[in-house]
Amino acid sequence: MDKPLWYRWLKVYVMGGAVIGTGVLLFKYTTPTDEELIKSLSPELRLQYERERKLRQAEQQELMKIVQQTAKSDDPIWKTGSIQSPWDRSGAETSKEQFQRVKADQIQKEELQRIREELQQIRENSASKTKEVMENRKWWKFW
Repeated sequence: MDKPLWYRWLKVYVMGGAVIGTGVLLFKYTTPTDEELIKSLSPELRLQYERERKLRQAEQQELMKIVQQTAKSDDPIWKTGSIQSPWDRSGAETSKEQFQRVKADQIQKEELQRIREELQQIRENSASKTKEVMENRKWWKFW
């Protein structure tokens, strides 16, 4: 004997709800938080993430300024703002190229600072070694 139509639809809704509920629970309990994800990175990637954080924040602030400017204007969105079309090569630097240039400048400055610190450390080590060698040498006092 066939089951009533409402019983079959109830079964469909219960099974569909179970599938969706299982998916939601799995997503909630298996997806790592941002902090857990950052902690799981290797030290080099974590350092790179920390270095580029300020650059990403600056890019986000610039984007918000453009969005606010666009919202105030009555012109269509493609005519407002300072973001150029990727197909428009009128000699103006695209935002991606500008971002890459700023990022390269920042990396170069950080590298120069690291090299300066290393050079200063080498100078200090060399001076202390020279002083130590000169204090331990007694033969030069007789000449």
